[in-house]
Amino acid sequence: MTIRKMLLASVAVACAAMPVSVFADTADKKIALSNNYAGNSWRQAMLTSWEKVTGEAVKTGVVAAADAFTTAENQATEQAAQIQNMILQGYDAIVINAASPTALNGAVKEACDAGVTVVSFDGIVTEPCAWRIAVDFKEMGRSQVEYLAGKLPDGGNLLEIRGLAGVFVDDEISAGIHAGVEEYPKFKIAGSVHGDWAQDVAQKAVAGILPSLPALVGVVTQGGDGYGAAQAIAATDREMPIIVMGNREDELKWWKEQKDANSYETMSVSIAPGVSTLAFWVAQQILDGKDVSKDLVVPFLRIDQDNLEENLANTQAGGVANVEYSQEDAIQVIEAAN
Repeated sequence: MTIRKMLLASVAVACAAMPVSVFADTADKKIALSNNYAGNSWRQAMLTSWEKVTGEAVKTGVVAAADAFTTAENQATEQAAQIQNMILQGYDAIVINAASPTALNGAVKEACDAGVTVVSFDGIVTEPCAWRIAVDFKEMGRSQVEYLAGKLPDGGNLLEIRGLAGVFVDDEISAGIHAGVEEYPKFKIAGSVHGDWAQDVAQKAVAGILPSLPALVGVVTQGGDGYGAAQAIAATDREMPIIVMGNREDELKWWKEQKDANSYETMSVSIAPGVSTLAFWVAQQILDGKDVSKDLVVPFLRIDQDNLEENLANTQAGGVANVEYSQEDAIQVIEAAN
């Protein structure tokens, strides 16, 4: 099954034959992307998807502009100032991948009060006036431990690699992982490090904590850190544990090499970076007058042993397993939530 089918199969498609909305209603509208961080392959893929899809939308007259901005530092204060500048620049909608679920609420409320539509995704905000697009990150974390329980019924010690400290996604996935350990108490979190969703950061962090850890049976992750963990462990005399991957091409490639060499088994899970394009189309639909639920949920993308090769073949070198959303896809997601 292709990545697109995997992601959209769980979305109600009864409205698939719905006609595309009239573009002229948003042809003069300007949408901006406020992004707080671009220091890993997922964020780079997210920005690339945004530029690809929104560039075509601008070219064909769907909207007048769809500009992307990334803050220099992962600081909520800096992103709040960025949002305030976007208000002054006259954007009709702001799509946000937020540095914090709460610290941006003041700036988001200012935008809403100024008549600006705000759609948050991935790193969502809690301000009630904004829209939110997210996966069930807690379930994404819990499902990792459930998978390990199926492979390792005797349990054992786990290493947890977290993402960016203070970000909603990091907190939610970690909460799910710990809920999974409570559900399967034969497992124990023996250590935890922050890998910032980046392979190089994760490799250094794992290498630093390994000497203090007992034998590990598994590594639970958040995406962008599995290959780094594998490299750090491979440099020791430890047996390679089951490392949950995060859909990055280098992770999938390493997994394929290990699978071919010694039948290594694991799974991989992440949110598709192209969710930025879904957020764009949701903002466009709101500007077009559509009734849209404040909270939209999209499935996370899971890759298993039997579809590894197919997904690896469809993932760009240095990239992330991905899907980019069309306006029709956004309509399906919106209708499924109504």
